Amino acid sequence: MKYLFLLFSLVLISCQNKHKKNLAAESDNNSMELNKKITLMTLDPGHFHAALVQKSMYDQINKTVYVYAPEGVDVKDYLNRIKGYNSRKENPTSWIEKVYTGKDYFEKMLIKKPGNVMVVSGKNNRKMEYIKEAINAGINVYADKPMVISPEDFKILEEVFQTAAQKNLLIYDIMTERFEINTILQRKLSMTPEVFGELVEGTIEKPAITKESVHHFYKYVSGKPLKRPEWFFDIQQRGEGLNDVSTHLVDLVQWEAFPNQTLRKSDIEILDAKHWSTEMSLAEFKKVTGSGFFPEFLKKDIVGNTLKIFCNGSITYKIKGKVAKTSVTWNFQALEGTGDTHYSIMRGSKCDLIIKQGEKENYKPKLYVKIRSIENNSNFEIKLKNSIEKEFAIDYPGLKLIKINDTLWMIDIPEKYRIGHEAHFSQVTKNYLEYLINGSIPEWEVPNMIVKYYTTSQAFKMANL
Repeated sequence: MKYLFLLFSLVLISCQNKHKKNLAAESDNNSMELNKKITLMTLDPGHFHAALVQKSMYDQINKTVYVYAPEGVDVKDYLNRIKGYNSRKENPTSWIEKVYTGKDYFEKMLIKKPGNVMVVSGKNNRKMEYIKEAINAGINVYADKPMVISPEDFKILEEVFQTAAQKNLLIYDIMTERFEINTILQRKLSMTPEVFGELVEGTIEKPAITKESVHHFYKYVSGKPLKRPEWFFDIQQRGEGLNDVSTHLVDLVQWEAFPNQTLRKSDIEILDAKHWSTEMSLAEFKKVTGSGFFPEFLKKDIVGNTLKIFCNGSITYKIKGKVAKTSVTWNFQALEGTGDTHYSIMRGSKCDLIIKQGEKENYKPKLYVKIRSIENNSNFEIKLKNSIEKEFAIDYPGLKLIKINDTLWMIDIPEKYRIGHEAHFSQVTKNYLEYLINGSIPEWEVPNMIVKYYTTSQAFKMANL
């Protein structure tokens, strides 16, 4: 009996050990599976763009996202947006948010390091510090624009890119506007010599390429009125128009006028830079933030009872000898049925490529082609029609050319390609994931990010002399 009990005990122990081994193996397999994927750590998500990165699911990204943030309204708004995406009826997401809030949130993320990519979209005055320390800790960075808001930050950025290269880490900023269909087609046409010719040199009065955008503080995001954080109206925390939204426009100038080319700081010459304010009443401030008073850190910007926000700016500069101009304007609220707008023109030796988004366009961006000379008009139209309806239609079926008069045409773009600003976040993220997983990025991307922030930093310096 004694021996039977001993034998039974040995069998039981053997089964338990086998079960433990199976569990361990399963755990190892799960760990291996997790390691194959990318795990996000969202840091201090003060801007709604942090949530828009997660508006879609990605096969390459773990469902569990680790959030490190100070306690407060910013992180609550972010989590509410994620909750909304998870609970929506159409294509709900399934994110699992593991949240740590505390004054030491940044230090805690660096110590714990549960993920391999830091997503940062919030107060811009600490962004460069976040990026530098993340790279030093061996963490990849996926950053909302702008990464820098001062010339001092720019110097750090250059050093951080060098460190990232040594550590084989990827820093990338979220340039959504490259995925807007009119901009894509404007770029493609500018790369078609038989239609566009070549980009003219331009003048200060008529730049070779112009990018203008109008934005609004009060608007709807994901179908709901956007609540802005109070710090968003402080240029010391958010940055000016010259180094915030202008980042997108300067990026588009480089991406369109010099496609796939590596640029250098020496290619840039700032000709003129200006900034000006948008005024906001306390009633408007309450409508967009929910706060019935101006916080102490905004008192420096209040004249009388009005908040003056230096969120507007224009930059005129030469890039590889071509004159370019960017301009950003912020209004409080768009007219009914309208929204943020974009205007762009590229002047070629054969035609101009113009994106308009005004009343005639029902406030939807449309791309026009205007011939420079009416001579050889028929030959030009044949080449233009062939490019649009045959060559470009391979990637974008359904494109059509509409003739307005003997010198002007419009590109008719099917609605399915007009997916909107929010959807562009998933497109940029897919690019980032591809670069990260493949371990390679186009050789011009990093140098051109440096040149982009050099341009905005130099313009900021000139406007604030």
